[in-house]
Amino acid sequence: MGLDATKRLDVSPGYTNIALFDIENTCLGGELLQDEEILARGRQKLVQWMALTDQFGIPFEYNSPTYTGVAIGSLSSLAKNSKDPEIRVRARTALARIGLSVALHVHPSTGCWAGPHSRAYSGGLSSKLHNRVVSWVKDGSFPSWAIDAMQYRPERMQVAETAHPGFNMGITTYHSPSFALGVSTTEGLGGQGNSLISQFRRKGTNDPGVLYSRYLINDKWIGTFFHPTDRTTTDDLMQEGKFYGVQQGPQAIALYTPVELRYTTSAKATLICRDRKEVDEILVNGQRIDELPALVSPGDTVVICSGDAMIAIRPLTCTDLGHQSPIQLVQLGDDLVLEMYNYKGAKKVFWELQWPGGFFKGVPQSGFYVEMVERSDYRSAAEFSRVVASGKLTDVTEAPFTYAGEGERLWTVEYSRNDKTLGIEVDLIKWDLKRRWNEEGPIGWPMLESPIARETRTGQVTVGDAKLQYGKEAGWLFGAPETKRWAAGYHGLTSAPLTLTVPGGKVEIDGITAGTVFWDNGKVTVDAIGLQGKPRVTGGQLSE
Repeated sequence: MGLDATKRLDVSPGYTNIALFDIENTCLGGELLQDEEILARGRQKLVQWMALTDQFGIPFEYNSPTYTGVAIGSLSSLAKNSKDPEIRVRARTALARIGLSVALHVHPSTGCWAGPHSRAYSGGLSSKLHNRVVSWVKDGSFPSWAIDAMQYRPERMQVAETAHPGFNMGITTYHSPSFALGVSTTEGLGGQGNSLISQFRRKGTNDPGVLYSRYLINDKWIGTFFHPTDRTTTDDLMQEGKFYGVQQGPQAIALYTPVELRYTTSAKATLICRDRKEVDEILVNGQRIDELPALVSPGDTVVICSGDAMIAIRPLTCTDLGHQSPIQLVQLGDDLVLEMYNYKGAKKVFWELQWPGGFFKGVPQSGFYVEMVERSDYRSAAEFSRVVASGKLTDVTEAPFTYAGEGERLWTVEYSRNDKTLGIEVDLIKWDLKRRWNEEGPIGWPMLESPIARETRTGQVTVGDAKLQYGKEAGWLFGAPETKRWAAGYHGLTSAPLTLTVPGGKVEIDGITAGTVFWDNGKVTVDAIGLQGKPRVTGGQLSE
């Protein structure tokens, strides 16, 4: 009866953790009941979920401390408990790909779950990830080389991934020795994510500093709205705005507009630096700020120094829906907050912002440019402030017009310095993302792009001196030359040839439908379905 109800509900494969619950229970339940029809549905849904995910790279609930753990649990259960070889291999193949993404988001010096989160609540702010990866390797959920992906990589490294380009769901994470900065292209699902977040190292403690952004209505704050103040867990601060962002390395541009303004006393974009007492220097346009609140204007350069990192912020255009709505640095609770108000005043219903309507000219706008550096990269905060201020910040909005169903009103933001450029453009009428770019041109939607791991659907992928050639579906490659270990995966629906070439060796397979190939110092392991012929190994030995 339970499996019949699951079949009737038939959750979309895009709802990753619930879809995997469906798959796990249907596959294992079908085997338990010896019901081939139920089992066939579970097997087909696993193929369907993988095919959807493999179109773009990572699951819809991307980089989530909670949802990713659930997905790993369900796939690991299938891999360990199913009697069906195809189900076990596909589950292990999906686990390997998720494990690679998870490992790439471990920030080495803080151990944090770095990068933007789709669904994280407060747990994504400083969740530790290193120990969880180790435990997933120990219990067999992740392959052993996931440890290599955490340990053997450049100190400064960018990771870019895509969940769904049609929904503008892409994420970028930059690792630096003392900090990680991550930005999503659009806001996380259900207001529960972190669109822009950084964790950074602080001396004398294992507790990292955290910088994150939110759009907030009616001055909500931690513990004042979503949870009663007498509860011990009051850290949820939901996102109440729409977001578009772009990132390149340690630089990012973040744009916000409110989701809806009804019976509103305040509306603001915020950039929150936790633990004000750990901030030892604040500058505005090179001048030290010792008292808060401190007023800031669009284009000003704010520098915040905390721990081993320095953070520069330049506020952008901020639509004033009232009278002198402020941009200001304040202390809220224990945190330092840059507030960029669109409105602050008496309770108001913003009927002129409603569409359809006879007065609509576009949504309110607010946002900021942000850049992070190692404290050791500059002699002083003042020097860093001067460098950031020397960059050209373009912040242009087309003239307003009363919208009658046709036309766009573009907001274009670009920051350039030292032959490097980062830009983003949105339509304020429909709040549509129009384009993102850097000095090389438009920024695309990579399945996975990093110095040590890549994924494509082009039939080949290269990482360092290693190369993977495969069929027409998704293929990925990870390499750790220091340990002479390379891992590759192919997520196909039909059998296709595959060749893995590494320094000093090669693996050739006449046909593979889905699975992984692992080269460990010349010892080769192939875990696959749809194999045609025996894998041929040059320069190594095939493990039985």
